[in-house]
Amino acid sequence: MSLLTDGAAATWGIAALATGGVILRPWRLPEAIWAVIGAVALVGFGLLPWGDALTAIGKGTDVYLFLIGMMLLAELARTEGLFDWAAAIAARKARGSAGRLFGLTYVVGIVVTVFLSNDATAVVLTPAVYAVARAAGAVPLPYLFICAFIANAASFVLPISNPANLVVFGSQMPPLLTWLSWFTLPSVLAIGATFVVLRLTQAGALRAPIAADVTVPALPPGGHMAAWGLGVTAVVLLLASAFGLDLGLPTAVCGLATAAAVLLHRRDAPWGLLRRISWEVLPLVAGLFVLVEGLDRTGVVHLLAATLQDAASRSVGGAAWGTGVIVAVTTNLMNNLPAGLIVQSTLAQSPMPPQITGAALIAIDLGPNLSVTGSLATILWLVALRREGIEVGALQFLRLGLLVMPPALLLALASFLLPW
Repeated sequence: MSLLTDGAAATWGIAALATGGVILRPWRLPEAIWAVIGAVALVGFGLLPWGDALTAIGKGTDVYLFLIGMMLLAELARTEGLFDWAAAIAARKARGSAGRLFGLTYVVGIVVTVFLSNDATAVVLTPAVYAVARAAGAVPLPYLFICAFIANAASFVLPISNPANLVVFGSQMPPLLTWLSWFTLPSVLAIGATFVVLRLTQAGALRAPIAADVTVPALPPGGHMAAWGLGVTAVVLLLASAFGLDLGLPTAVCGLATAAAVLLHRRDAPWGLLRRISWEVLPLVAGLFVLVEGLDRTGVVHLLAATLQDAASRSVGGAAWGTGVIVAVTTNLMNNLPAGLIVQSTLAQSPMPPQITGAALIAIDLGPNLSVTGSLATILWLVALRREGIEVGALQFLRLGLLVMPPALLLALASFLLPW
């Protein structure tokens, strides 16, 4: 299919406008509205049949279920005081040092991302970190930036660390030991480089002392239940990943079971809990799936596959480096979830060397640290910030992302590709 047809041009135009709306949020309208408008426009103008749009929405079922479970767990942890309790403990451990609190927060961010996924870091950890900063009397933004950047930097330590990992590899997911042999060193370097740059750029805000004598509140029974729910969810996700199962349904079941236990203990109705959850994330994801389905119909996947095959035939290393850099930039133009779908479809056209697949995976995970719309995790992070009354603009994030992302990406790609 030619990419120069009127229909293809219109599809690309609508996708570009919708992506621009998600990035810039004109009139401060939520990101989801622009993604949904773009999806509806594709169908309304006859560029994508209704059936194909519904099929595209259905492809995101596992992601929707995963997000529902995580949002339930996060809201329970917040309302039951788990975040305030953990925040007070972290503030006391920092012993009045903003730098020590920064390091502690970073380590926690790594653990949550690796074992609960980068979306969990955005949804679960961000409000907890805000509570930490509030309890310690610290400027919150340097610590909140950790949540955004570590959510992507640590998201390829394990297959479960990012749902996009499952999207990229699909049914070709490598065994866990193979995964670790490929991505352990790149992950360590990405995490380390991200920490160094963040610490240096936030040094000015971390010079001021913070409160050392912080009262640790008692954790109520509901908080204990929420903590157990998060712990059980982490174990379940590890087991599901080991057996090659989808992660969405187990996460949703864990979230619903934890919510049911807490609500029954409190003898409370679920409506208040449900009202506090940011459900607009789900239509945002659905709209992105429809937009990428429309782009797929323009023939872009076939063109990308042919181009990649030609490049690999001339130089596998060069093709891998090119794939890594181009995909990393692309994730910021269209979000890494639809970009991951395009990458998976492209790689599925014909077998590709593992260097190319691995480089694409690293780029899908690390590339989004450049802009606010690079990954779903970063968008969820923005939503969590707005709930606390904090706004981070696209340009403000981009300035920091230009410093943080490139060194982490280059080090990760180099350490992955040089041994081959």
